[in-house]
Amino acid sequence: MLSPVTIRTRTFEQALRARMESNLEDFERHEQPDPQLHPAAVALVITANEDGEACFLITRRTAHMKRHAHQWALPGGRLDPGETVVEAALRETHEEIGLELGRENVLGLLDDFPTRSGFRMTPVVAWAEPGQTLRPNPQEVERLHVVPLSELEKPGVPVLREIPESDRPVLSIPILGTLIHSPTAAILFQMREVLLKGRHTRVAHYEQPVFAWK
Repeated sequence: MLSPVTIRTRTFEQALRARMESNLEDFERHEQPDPQLHPAAVALVITANEDGEACFLITRRTAHMKRHAHQWALPGGRLDPGETVVEAALRETHEEIGLELGRENVLGLLDDFPTRSGFRMTPVVAWAEPGQTLRPNPQEVERLHVVPLSELEKPGVPVLREIPESDRPVLSIPILGTLIHSPTAAILFQMREVLLKGRHTRVAHYEQPVFAWK
């Protein structure tokens, strides 16, 4: 009989931040140079829940959004003219969930992810000390979830499946009682691999479900 797998709880502490920063410094980021892709940024916000566990923030978009309505997403969006990816990620985080962060909160960047909908999505990792009141924007966010990082280390993460429309597998992550699909899932998986494991795992080759292609 197999022994149950013990999942390590990640405590939100400065030692974790230092390890994440070190792993990001060692990580050679891959950019997507395709000029046809529209630049966009998303924020991977690392914070704490009430139990002091290290967590990340994820949202579910409202049903009336023009693009990707009702999908799971990280705070983010297109770059405004003249913005850097860091500035865009921090601005969008404030606009979407009311969290105010500065450049000093940014730990680093992960690989660009080219989306089927035509965006070059750059993940910006940010450290957020607890204490601010999160205020999801009802025009954009239906729900905001604070999810322990340990959820990404459970057996069965990630889920890979084939689809007839592509020769590449779709990567998904089972959390919150559902499957989170790529590109969000791929970015979360790379966050786990780089920040928590110190691995240089690439994810840009993973497919997205057909409903996310538009």
